[in-house]
Amino acid sequence: MSKKSLIINPGSTSTKIGVFEDENLMFEETLRHSTEEIASYASIVDQKDFRKEIILNLLKEKNFDINSLDFVVGRGGMLKPIPSGTYEVSPELLHDLEIGKQGQHASNLGGILAKEIADSIGVPSYIVDPTVVDEMIDIARYSGVPELPRVSVFHALNQKAVARRYAKEIGRPYEDLNLIVIHMGGGVSVGPHKKGKVIDIFDALHGDGAFSPERAGAVPVGALVDMCFDGQFTKAEVYKKLVGNGGFNAYLNTNDMREVEKMVDEGNEEARKVRDAFILQVAKDVGAMATVLEGKVDRIIATGGIAYDKVVIAGLKERCEWIAPFTVYPGEDELLALAQGGLRVINGEEEAKQY
Repeated sequence: MSKKSLIINPGSTSTKIGVFEDENLMFEETLRHSTEEIASYASIVDQKDFRKEIILNLLKEKNFDINSLDFVVGRGGMLKPIPSGTYEVSPELLHDLEIGKQGQHASNLGGILAKEIADSIGVPSYIVDPTVVDEMIDIARYSGVPELPRVSVFHALNQKAVARRYAKEIGRPYEDLNLIVIHMGGGVSVGPHKKGKVIDIFDALHGDGAFSPERAGAVPVGALVDMCFDGQFTKAEVYKKLVGNGGFNAYLNTNDMREVEKMVDEGNEEARKVRDAFILQVAKDVGAMATVLEGKVDRIIATGGIAYDKVVIAGLKERCEWIAPFTVYPGEDELLALAQGGLRVINGEEEAKQY
């Protein structure tokens, strides 16, 4: 018997929702919120009732009977580090979303909204593979400075979804494979998946690995220390240089790879160099993660919005295909990935994890 689900993925200025019957999308909508609307709330959690109301109003406009839902899934937020999986929204998990255990982010509202809507109709609520998924081996946590351990923050939802998709397509369990997954969007993360676990990762948010459209990635540490203490910039300004205004934004004033390619086509030599440097840095990350897997790599998978760029993919293949063959899944379908996580529990394929 088919199962219906409501999927909620809150962003800083939008709330994306989808309604699924099994894995088939019935409809989706991106609900936009103005800067003024968001600014009227003192904190992210204060936006809960506002966002809940517009979700329920949309479902009414679509003449969708909310009581026909079998489960609700929200995007996971900045919780404590947890293993990959689908988690029931328990009181403990709800509390940590509300306080922002590892930071305030709009995704924290996903589980909160899922819980309230699900409870109102008596069905279960879940989150799936939040960005704080942590399956790193212990020795991967050493950075060289005891006070600065390496941490796991990456595009876990999409990385896990495409890894499982590939495994399903070739008819093998995900837990039997060694994969390197490259997510390339506003941020970049390159993860070594060893027998179902991402055992190492470059921090995709706070400065590690390749630069990306919006993030600086790893930068020369000594020069960064000088920048922090030479009096020219505030702490907030330095952070913005690293996260938000770094990468493509810093060099080319755009975070859109399509714009970069247009610049290259028009003869912009700096744009060509930045694009090629990006390819080189991502390839270096792949090479590093191949060593984590001791050279035993079944497949390299490229995903995210930049995976649509044929020049980038060709450049990565040229540098990395000697390690393992490539599979490309352009874009990211987070709504479907969340629905699939809930379905695996509802259909008895796996048990919901407890936070």
